[in-house]
Amino acid sequence: MVGTVLSFTSMAVAGRELSAGLDTFEIMLYRSLVGVGIVLAVGAAAGTLSQVSVLRFRLHVIRNVTHFTAQNLWFYAIATIPLAQVVALEFTSPLWVVLLAPLVLGERLTPVRALAALLGFVGILIVARPGVTPLEAGQVTAAGAALGFALTALATRALTRTESITCIMFWLTLMQAFLGLAAAGVDGDIALPGPGALPFVALVGVAGLSAHFCLTNALRLAPAGVVMPMDFARLPVIAFVGMALYAEPLEWAVLVGALVIFAANWINIRAQTRETTQALRPE
Repeated sequence: MVGTVLSFTSMAVAGRELSAGLDTFEIMLYRSLVGVGIVLAVGAAAGTLSQVSVLRFRLHVIRNVTHFTAQNLWFYAIATIPLAQVVALEFTSPLWVVLLAPLVLGERLTPVRALAALLGFVGILIVARPGVTPLEAGQVTAAGAALGFALTALATRALTRTESITCIMFWLTLMQAFLGLAAAGVDGDIALPGPGALPFVALVGVAGLSAHFCLTNALRLAPAGVVMPMDFARLPVIAFVGMALYAEPLEWAVLVGALVIFAANWINIRAQTRETTQALRPE
């Protein structure tokens, strides 16, 4: 989880730095190209490239178009509003999963999960403060990114029933490279990263993959009830980075709203852990 936190934080900083010379589509293009190279190299070394298949190609397309859209919204948000605010709104993604899982996967929406989702929505209102401060485009895109990441998570959960990690990551990077190329080139002008931007291009690509690798392994080694609350360490870390590098003020509303969203996620995780324990308990 330390690796997860550092990876996501590094990707946010690299994305902020690249936004000065590249648009979000170009950032996604170069990030995906780096990712393709890493997946091919690691897959070849591990001998897992043979696991890549087109058995569930349609679901891969749906997942990666959704993730591409969400990731572009996220890169736009980190370039326009304080980093801590982006991360606070991003933490609502698990709550969107709670609401959408019954529709997408047929999972049950319990009263406790509904309460958690409602509490998370209250947290969003505290962070965004509509009516108190003007609603910014970055806040809307950060919330939209969280929704997109939730849909991506549901598609990923469905894919992992039959597909390997290598297969999922291969189609993720390859499809998003083509999507990035098409979107970045629609105006006939794709900016090339300058020498000073190349380290950040590499960092975005490496951090994007390492974050998901570290999180997946953390969930393999420990229960979700232990792992996921640790992800909230990203907020104080990114808040400190925002203050140190970009002189961003830390607003009380972001902290309070993030705590409310954390409480909502904690309620959901505890309820899910309790259900799993009861299901595994011998009669």
